[in-house]
Amino acid sequence: MDWKTYFESTEGVGILATADKSGNVNAAVFARPHVQPDGRIAFIMQPQLSYANIQINPKAMYLFLEKGEGYKGHRLYLVKEREEGDPAVIQSMRRCRQKNRSLTQERARLVFFRIDHTRPLIGNTAAFEEYL
Repeated sequence: MDWKTYFESTEGVGILATADKSGNVNAAVFARPHVQPDGRIAFIMQPQLSYANIQINPKAMYLFLEKGEGYKGHRLYLVKEREEGDPAVIQSMRRCRQKNRSLTQERARLVFFRIDHTRPLIGNTAAFEEYL
């Protein structure tokens, strides 16, 4: 799938799920990812629980529910690879430019993930059967 075209042309709601070392799960609303030329995706993350979790456990899942009738979308299973802290780089990636940046925006990180595998939003029992 061409994720860059998909996320640039598809409206919807995204949820990033992370877990800490004990398996305690967090889910948070996140904007559409920034798709890189090499296929990785990146999120601008604030220093909050999702970011803290991926420092401990690099695996995450991004669920994207497309806008419209029914339940269409994708689940992207992710592994954190690296992060960037340069405020100029992060600001250049923002889709919404803000003149008055708060302290948390100054501490934001651009976190890059490799897409390990994907599943449709609904279904895909074949993938489940491999766990049985």
